[in-house]
Amino acid sequence: MTATTYTLGRKPLLSGIALILFFVLILAGCSNSNESASSDSNEKASGSDVREITHAMGTTKIEGTPKKIVTLYQGATDSAVAFGIKPVGAVESWLEQPIYNYLKDDLEGVQIIGQETQPNLEEIEKLKPDLIIASKIRHEEIYDQLTEIAPTVVHETVFDYKGTVELMGQAMNEEEKAKEIISAWDERVADFQTKIKEKLADKWPLHASVLNFREDHARIYVTGFAGSVLTELGFKGPKNLTDDSQDILQLTDKESISEMNADVFYLFMEDNEAVKKTYEEWTSHPLWKNLDAVKANEVHTVDEIIWNMGGGIKAANLMLDDLYEKFELEK
Repeated sequence: MTATTYTLGRKPLLSGIALILFFVLILAGCSNSNESASSDSNEKASGSDVREITHAMGTTKIEGTPKKIVTLYQGATDSAVAFGIKPVGAVESWLEQPIYNYLKDDLEGVQIIGQETQPNLEEIEKLKPDLIIASKIRHEEIYDQLTEIAPTVVHETVFDYKGTVELMGQAMNEEEKAKEIISAWDERVADFQTKIKEKLADKWPLHASVLNFREDHARIYVTGFAGSVLTELGFKGPKNLTDDSQDILQLTDKESISEMNADVFYLFMEDNEAVKKTYEEWTSHPLWKNLDAVKANEVHTVDEIIWNMGGGIKAANLMLDDLYEKFELEK
């Protein structure tokens, strides 16, 4: 009887203990699972690195390091190459279509997704990008549509070569690389300034005009891409300019030729008969012959793509190469 009582009493006791242990183990397992999930979540959040990028159209949240990038203006495409990144899509170049020759080797096989002024949204969506680089001056009206496709960051303009590098560095999670690119450029600028000052002495700084002839008018690029590069290098602008508030000053009257006056001219134009006719008419005018650069034989024809169309940090470096060569400075 005693044995029977002992045996019958033992079973409920063991069952109760086993049940308690069972629930303890389950709770411990859940706790470990939750901790593991929490840890995984934290690691994922850390790895994803969600960043908020401020740009010309507001702010955009970007997760991690984008791999599939679309560039919607020439300077952004140029800058992507400087980063060592091949976009999955890029807009067609203005000249030397579809890609400028100086970028062709690096961009072989890149999908062309329309023009800079009219990118093809359907083609962009097909590429399933995780980042779009745009410009306010070109894409303000389609910004909302672009953001529906992928996170989109927007630069104010298309010719700010250093600003584009900085914005893309932030958006692509490549800020250190962006710093390297800009630092290398700044070193070259400082080197050029030192050497040209030594060579020209009290003649430095020179006044420079970037000129472009069209079928029915002439242009002075006051800022723009080439003007901005020259300013950073230490050149001064045209001597007689009456309106320096515009990036590009259009001259429709030959009586305005004197506004071009500078110590040196860098000019480019399309190779067609109508433009050549305009150039001949303007450059045969008495006011042209009286300009300082003309009298000093300092009128230089330059590559329009490098000096105007490229718009990025690689083009800026090629433009600087030109200037080293033109002033016979050692690079």
